[in-house]
Amino acid sequence: MNTNQKAVNEPIKSYEPGSNERRTLQAKYDEIASEVIEIPLLIGGKEIKTEEQGKCVIPHDHQHVLGDFHMAGESEVQLAIDNSMETWNSWSKVTLEERTTIFRKAAELLQGPWRDTINAATMLNQSKNAFQAEIDSACELIDFFNFNCQFAENIYNNQPLISPEGVKNSLEYRPLEGFVFAITPFNFTSIAGNLPCAPVLMGNVALWKPASSAVLPCYYIMEMLKEAGLPDGVINFIPGSGSKVGDPVLTNPDLAGVHFTGSTQTFQHIWKTIGKNIDRYKTYPRIVGETGGKDFCLAHESVDISELATAMIRGAFEFQGQKCSAMSRAYIPSTIWDELKDLYLSELETVKIGSPRDFTNFMNAVIDKNAYDSIVEYIDHAKISPDAEILSGGSYDDETGYFIEPTTILTSDPHFKTMEEEIFGPVLTIFLYDPSDWEQTIQLVDSTSPYALTGCVMGSDESAIKQAKDDLTHSAGNFYINDKPTGAVVGQQPFGGSRASGTNDKAGSELNLQRWISIRTVKETFDTPKNYRYPFLQED
Repeated sequence: MNTNQKAVNEPIKSYEPGSNERRTLQAKYDEIASEVIEIPLLIGGKEIKTEEQGKCVIPHDHQHVLGDFHMAGESEVQLAIDNSMETWNSWSKVTLEERTTIFRKAAELLQGPWRDTINAATMLNQSKNAFQAEIDSACELIDFFNFNCQFAENIYNNQPLISPEGVKNSLEYRPLEGFVFAITPFNFTSIAGNLPCAPVLMGNVALWKPASSAVLPCYYIMEMLKEAGLPDGVINFIPGSGSKVGDPVLTNPDLAGVHFTGSTQTFQHIWKTIGKNIDRYKTYPRIVGETGGKDFCLAHESVDISELATAMIRGAFEFQGQKCSAMSRAYIPSTIWDELKDLYLSELETVKIGSPRDFTNFMNAVIDKNAYDSIVEYIDHAKISPDAEILSGGSYDDETGYFIEPTTILTSDPHFKTMEEEIFGPVLTIFLYDPSDWEQTIQLVDSTSPYALTGCVMGSDESAIKQAKDDLTHSAGNFYINDKPTGAVVGQQPFGGSRASGTNDKAGSELNLQRWISIRTVKETFDTPKNYRYPFLQED
């Protein structure tokens, strides 16, 4: 298969004051905010409504309801599985060219008429500012669609190098035999869209369970995919609780794969459940997961202070630190601390917090009450600990929205609670080290956390940077030099980590798509032997 359609990264809109893109996005934000929609299950293209319902709310105004979504129970889950397996019979035979046509059309729709809708829904339901929504729900999802199509074509073009005379060797890239269960997170609309769509592009069918705190943009993605031409039942949309949806799906004999982004605890539960039921499945399920992180910044004494301060603020506090890649622990040389502290804290004082409808707000609200309470518990722990000092923030208020100030903790204990545990909120903990302890500090960075998702090293001393890069080989699946540890771009930095951070199957590359195929090798012989005797059998 050959194609001349080469993917390029989607340009990021700036939404500057007075621009048309800013005006239309604000108008769509206001339109969606003024409505309360009903979101059904979508099974085989049919809208299914149930007795149990949840609410889509605005985190920065949590009394404001955007919609009511129906939640799947056991009967709806079984209906979705049955429909998926029926759809598999036809979709698994659809050509790659037909599939890529659909997803390239979806990218065009998201570039155009759907951009404001899905961006605004993300801003409202996930409390993301316009820029964070743009780089996520528009640009990254467009890139996933376009680059995955190109990656899939590259995979299909990979054929055996040798076919001797009289023989034709070929590889067939089959979908998995069964359905893929996509369990998606609240924090990235692009990830939510990619987790079911990547396996589907490779010919699979998917059951999609979105996070209950971010159903609205996911529903709009389903509507957009339908307009792009995706047949009914290829993705069945089944919001619901983890126990009522996840448990019956994970024990079904036709489960062929799990595509997951979420907590380490949940992923380990999924893996254990599959392990306990391994003799039930028609085929060994593929397990692909990206989980938590405790992402680091290691600064060398030679670092540029302004670059470091900017990386810390953006890396730790964009989208309220609710990124699995967010900077959560920083190791700073004691010799540069006074200068860095003054600049860093003065810059933090200018950070505004509030609704994303006000485009001057850098930070917004955390996702829900459970997240708010968990983050506050870490902050309160630091307030009373003799080993910690609150340098910035430390205040919070959930009366109107789930707002938490950008909080910086200075600790004298490199193994302090907030240096080791994932917080998933706007909290950065700093440990000061003696520059003469550079090598020991590198080892400290490597050994402190069970995670290995992202990390960065910053400085101008090339030998020191190389040493950190070499010694931290397994500390981060995405490693950044003189940059914050967030912001991976599809086609540029395939994303994923190992250790407790996941299976490192690199979303945004061919590597992830290869997990959703089962290859058949075909050898066709044109001169078939008619005698079993080999030459060596002849007598001398």
